Amino acid sequence: MSMNIVCLDLEGVLVPEIWIAFAKESGIPELKRTTRDEPDYDKLMKWRLGILKEHGLGLKEIQETIAKIDPLPGAKEFLDELRSITQVIIISDTFTQFAQPLMKKLGWPAIFCNTLEVAPDGEITGFKMRCEKSKFTTVKALQSCGFETIASGDSHNDLGMIRASKAGFLFKSTEQIKKDNPDLQAFEEYSDLLDAIKKVL
Repeated sequence: MSMNIVCLDLEGVLVPEIWIAFAKESGIPELKRTTRDEPDYDKLMKWRLGILKEHGLGLKEIQETIAKIDPLPGAKEFLDELRSITQVIIISDTFTQFAQPLMKKLGWPAIFCNTLEVAPDGEITGFKMRCEKSKFTTVKALQSCGFETIASGDSHNDLGMIRASKAGFLFKSTEQIKKDNPDLQAFEEYSDLLDAIKKVL
């Protein structure tokens, strides 16, 4: 019996994109850019932090927006069922300070993510990535401990872990990413993703 771990992306897959929600709430449309638009995460985050600084916005304001975000409809039920049949880890490029309230709403699944560096006044001064190419590296590490991984995500930064896994699926992805990766099965509904995962467990 092989030991499987399902590795899921968070934003766009289980919860709405945090930065898009914050862009709407703060009225700063430039913050709508995500890893779907800018594959270089380091560049994207530095650019975001510059905009926050310019507008005098900090962690508190973003957390207030996150408190209003609910998981995507059906996400918690999907996770509950998946976790009843196999191990699941959420691997995300988001930050502990953002993820916590969302993990509560999802029933506290395990999450591997990054951390923000925050000044005493609440200004976000930087960020600390857990490791290089965090999703791909984490999947490879799990495999080196004897696990087989099954991965799903929606963005450029999920392709590494999807392709490195014994099975991988795009979920709620963009038309462009689907077109660029025609060999990957792509799903829009949790029930379809769940069926696909069950088949390879």
